Amino acid sequence: MKKMIIGLLSSLSIATTLFAGTPSASEKIFVVERESESIAIINKGLTKSRMENMHNMNHGIIKFDGKDGYLISRDGYVVHFDPESEKVLQEYKTSKSAIGFVIGKNYVAVANYDDKSVDILTRDLKPIDKIKTGSKNVGIKIYKDMIIFAQMDSDKVTILKDENAGKDTPKFKVFKEFKVGAMPFDAMIKENTYIVGFFLSKSFGVIDLDKMEFSEIAVTAKNNKPVLKVPHFGFWSLSEDKIFIPAVGDNAVMVYDGNFKFIKNIKMQGLPVFTALSPDKKYLAVTFSGKDFPTIQIVDTKTLKIIKTFTFTGKVLHVRWSNIDEYLYVSVNDSNQVNVINTNEWFLEREIFQLKAPSGIFIYEQKEK
Repeated sequence: MKKMIIGLLSSLSIATTLFAGTPSASEKIFVVERESESIAIINKGLTKSRMENMHNMNHGIIKFDGKDGYLISRDGYVVHFDPESEKVLQEYKTSKSAIGFVIGKNYVAVANYDDKSVDILTRDLKPIDKIKTGSKNVGIKIYKDMIIFAQMDSDKVTILKDENAGKDTPKFKVFKEFKVGAMPFDAMIKENTYIVGFFLSKSFGVIDLDKMEFSEIAVTAKNNKPVLKVPHFGFWSLSEDKIFIPAVGDNAVMVYDGNFKFIKNIKMQGLPVFTALSPDKKYLAVTFSGKDFPTIQIVDTKTLKIIKTFTFTGKVLHVRWSNIDEYLYVSVNDSNQVNVINTNEWFLEREIFQLKAPSGIFIYEQKEK
């Protein structure tokens, strides 16, 4: 009996050690405080810390790649930081106004507005090249050894190709350019397909990056006539078989299939601004402008029906789905809080305070032991 107990305790000790040594994941949430030039950090459900003096955070964007964090400010700074220690590692000013950036394996590329260029930097933000375009540049994306972006003032899409692919330092040169619709303003990418929107054309453009072919798709309503413009493509959502587009000037989300054929309009409570798909693609969160600013609606992407409506105590500026928990985080700007929706039972589970005019929400997945 004594040997049996000792053996059981030994087995339990080994199992406990193995379990303790197995890494699990948690999410650290970085929230842009747009009026304060700061980033608030939410960890384990509480506002724990803050990164100060991060430059002009109006429309500030944060991205993560491995254990590297990067952000761009409205006034043209790129900042490289450690999301674990929350310390700034390097920063570099590319222009007076930067609008977007991408992170490659051995570079960071920044699309600039005011000095009409694209900057290529090392991962630690040392300058490699400044490619002058003569245009405000938007919609920057990566595909294989290429960088793709749209030139707002020139009505074209430019594709740069890395002539040093596989080497330590990239060397990007113009590979292909397409003349596109009037005033391209944003873009998104799905596999080998680059999708670009236009301010002054009632259509969007599609480029097959394998075939290097361009086509133009009319933006249609339920009567299949082109009647609407498209908003910024960060507000689009792509599932495996559907594309969800918030309509401008209409209380609807337009739905297309994967081949860009119109399916239907989903009638919404207000004028939609932002659509965000859940990680499993089963649900779509929709935010609004105007009198419906404090509201979000949840759509079932299979039935295309609204299943839940939430109204908060202030303007909703951003939403972000958790990748590991059943939560939807909601940035309520003028209430100085982030609200957390339980997406299993669809109720407001808690409110996170001690934030200053929160805007964009960005999630860093950290490994724990």
